[in-house]
Amino acid sequence: MPGWQDDPDLRAAVEGELALLTPAVRGSVPDAKVLLHRDYTEFGQSGRSWDRDSVTAMMAALDAEPIAAEGLEAVRLGSDVILVTYTSVRSSGSRACRSSIWVREGDRWLLRHHQGTPLAQQGR
Repeated sequence: MPGWQDDPDLRAAVEGELALLTPAVRGSVPDAKVLLHRDYTEFGQSGRSWDRDSVTAMMAALDAEPIAAEGLEAVRLGSDVILVTYTSVRSSGSRACRSSIWVREGDRWLLRHHQGTPLAQQGR
């Protein structure tokens, strides 16, 4: 069992991360924004940079598919900062290394920064 399951803060960050991988949250700008910090930034696997408004609009416009997370880990970087890492896997077979920095604001954990780095397709 991953160690993050024993820590309520780590578990909250992981649950937020996993929610953002679901079609229901990705397809809803309000639901996604609840999890993203007002100063959210992202370096996407496409190489594009995103902010909170642009990434939520992009996610809502896509025909969302569920995204699986493999090898998920969460570690505390400070009392109010958590790093979540994993490999995302789409039904198309594309895979990317992912890292997310979650910060606590009040009693909530919010995603502050995310990065995706594509992995080479197997067999190439």
